[in-house]
Amino acid sequence: MIKLRLKRFGKKREASYRIIAINSLSRRDGLPLEELGYYNPRTKEVKLDEAGILKRLQQGAQPTDTVRHILEKANVLEKVSAKPAS
Repeated sequence: MIKLRLKRFGKKREASYRIIAINSLSRRDGLPLEELGYYNPRTKEVKLDEAGILKRLQQGAQPTDTVRHILEKANVLEKVSAKPAS
């Protein structure tokens, strides 16, 4: 199963995260299938590749709780339910 999860990077105590699509059995910082965005919890900065995220969600990818919250705040999940399945 494909998951949308956070991948940690940055210095000690100054973590930032990339939002990635990865096999659910892979480790947290393993090789991702695709990088779909960026999240910095210190500055609350979020950058998302909405087209890539929508594509992965329509293919059946499951976001983790934290990623789901980030996508809800950016109104990306609403676009998935509004788009017709093709």
